[in-house]
Amino acid sequence: MQRIIVVGGGAAGLMAAYSAAKNGGTATVLEKMPDIGRKILITGKGRCNITNSADIKTIIKNIPGNGAFLYSALSAFDNNDVVSFMNEYGVKTKVERGNRVFPVSDKARDVVAAFAKALARVGATVITGTTVKKIRVAENKVVGVVTEKGHEYNADAIIVATGGASYPGTGSSGDGYRIAKELGHTVTSLKPSLVPLEVAEEWVQDLQGLSLRNITASVIFEGKKVAEEFGEMLFTHYGLSGPIILSLSKKVAELLNNHNKEVMVSINLKPALSLEILDQRIQRDFEKFSRKQFKNALSDLLPAKLIETFIDLSFIDPEKPVNQITKKERQRMIELLTDLRLTITKTRPISEAIVTAGGVNIKEINPKTMESKLINGLYFAGEVIDIDGFTGGYNLQAAFATGYVAGYQSVLSRQ
Repeated sequence: MQRIIVVGGGAAGLMAAYSAAKNGGTATVLEKMPDIGRKILITGKGRCNITNSADIKTIIKNIPGNGAFLYSALSAFDNNDVVSFMNEYGVKTKVERGNRVFPVSDKARDVVAAFAKALARVGATVITGTTVKKIRVAENKVVGVVTEKGHEYNADAIIVATGGASYPGTGSSGDGYRIAKELGHTVTSLKPSLVPLEVAEEWVQDLQGLSLRNITASVIFEGKKVAEEFGEMLFTHYGLSGPIILSLSKKVAELLNNHNKEVMVSINLKPALSLEILDQRIQRDFEKFSRKQFKNALSDLLPAKLIETFIDLSFIDPEKPVNQITKKERQRMIELLTDLRLTITKTRPISEAIVTAGGVNIKEINPKTMESKLINGLYFAGEVIDIDGFTGGYNLQAAFATGYVAGYQSVLSRQ
């Protein structure tokens, strides 16, 4: 029976161990933290966005970081397979906006519990509190691992599923990159992906905690719009966060790293309205509040928390009666409502990123098996590979698919 060691007990590692044991291997997970699935527990704000119900082509499109590499893996273990697995082990699912799939319970811990149940059923072993220091290789083939405490585990195949370098508190502190480099693999430049953005404008601090829905945010570089997302965002004490900001963040990070030039984010608070209709809307509001001052005539147009900042940025006297506001002042309002600009100074650190962009070079991994092209019996799965997607369940789907393929291939190819 093939002995498979899985380094890392996150989404990819747990699925890899399940797949290996289910296909006749003896699978052992070595997890450095005291318990498994720590990063799963914080995904989707604790609800766990398991996958996305879109077709494979759409999923690949939403994994801008080398999504095409995943075609074989996604064909072998797609979103329907993920849902079937969850259902089999007690997690009923539901589909929400944007084809996002969640547990009906809205509890990420149910997903971790499903893996614990699945691993027990197929006879996989989980050893926690164990950090792998290095992988032993003889005659260009893996033969085992050595832990930090000096323990050795022999293996016929090893699957590295250590995660990225984001959220190190969950255990994904970049160990896999070090191990891969020691074995001769190339690790591409690591950058935060799906990460909040810091801005120069101090007025965002007054908007901390304000969430905006059904708006568009665009990345502006050298006067041109280079990316745009529609949906929800959040103001923080340092800048911007929320789903659409996270989706834009990889592009922002690339621009900041490769160019010493200004990167802006433009927020359109009223994307459904043309400039002409928006002007008409403002005029209707002013007729409704015709006897009020400007500061008291914006409650239908803006969230209460945004009004004071909006007035400051408009340079319109807050005490001015609305029936005295000029066409030029209305145009200034329209500009602010459709093009509220912020200057991005930097991304938050990689430790705060949901996903790490960069990782083990895909050119050195067989996409059909997840096996290293350099070392026999060495496999990679999940975020440690140079793949990253947008929010919406795409990253977990990639982790599950690569983990599943690495798991059964590590058994089959050794027989």
